[in-house]
Amino acid sequence: MPVLCSPIRFYASGRRMASGNCEGSADWPILDGADGPVVPSPDPAAVNPMTPSTAPIIKDLVLLGGGHSHVAVLKRFGMKPLAGVRITMICRDVQTPYSGMLPGHVAGHYRHDEMHIDLAVLSRFAGARLYRSAVTGLDLERRLVLCDNRPPVPFDVISINTGATPDMSAVPGAAENAVPVKPIGEFIERWNALRRRAAAHDGPLRIAVVGAGAGGVEILLAIRHALAGAAGGGCDAGFQLFAASPEILPEFGRRVRRAFRKILAARGVAVHAGDPIVEVTPGRLRTAAGRTFEADEILWVTGARAPSWPAEAGLDVDGNGFIRVADTLQSTSHPGVFAAGDVAAV
Repeated sequence: MPVLCSPIRFYASGRRMASGNCEGSADWPILDGADGPVVPSPDPAAVNPMTPSTAPIIKDLVLLGGGHSHVAVLKRFGMKPLAGVRITMICRDVQTPYSGMLPGHVAGHYRHDEMHIDLAVLSRFAGARLYRSAVTGLDLERRLVLCDNRPPVPFDVISINTGATPDMSAVPGAAENAVPVKPIGEFIERWNALRRRAAAHDGPLRIAVVGAGAGGVEILLAIRHALAGAAGGGCDAGFQLFAASPEILPEFGRRVRRAFRKILAARGVAVHAGDPIVEVTPGRLRTAAGRTFEADEILWVTGARAPSWPAEAGLDVDGNGFIRVADTLQSTSHPGVFAAGDVAAV
């Protein structure tokens, strides 16, 4: 059975990889070794990342995105630096959110600093470079990361943990008139603005959530909890939940669905299941059955899509653009490329 590995195992194991683990190729060598992939031993001078190492740079490890996997990589390298390995983190946001805490943050249970990780502090701890930039492409032949605001960044081994965003492309008007829940940083800004509008709104605010999976149900209930607290226990807002599938929470069992149906009904949430949204115009949704619904705020929490640049770069991707990886999390087409999290198709 293949051994699960990642860039952190490449560089933090402190030993040679056994046969059958992460492997390179003639075009994508992992590390230069006479008889197999070898991980260099730590340089004593690099034990403290604040103390510059005199060891030459052997390999450039580039981390794209500040996802959970890359946070763990930086932490491990900070605890056990390795000579000859230069780490570069490229991320759009320096403050990276922990997505599992988003509903709790919206509901008011967690402060902003409690659900975010400061990548600048963590990068300094790991002795890594941090570039605040959005990735626009990869040049796999020349091994360069293309960015929106800086020159290309070279790499020897690269890991992609950039996440995914709700797919709004199939519904006309959704991208222009609805608020996607991801990227989370942008959603939090929109949520703060929504709270201010709710406080100043004349009459009940009409909020529609498109997508009735776990994310949609959670974020709807969190918003309702927050607005009810701001209103002193009452909630001067009306909520509607739209599901393309015949049931809410289709990924869960019957008992869970039944329990949440009762919870939503008790909180006055109108559920519209089995009638997908086919068009969004300012303040209005239209379903496949021809029904129209008015809304002051429209939130989009549907199935995710991958960015376009992995496929455009030539990586092997599935039908939705997610990077195909083996059990080792290596790209099935380029073994020097790793992918983890939502952007990967295992």
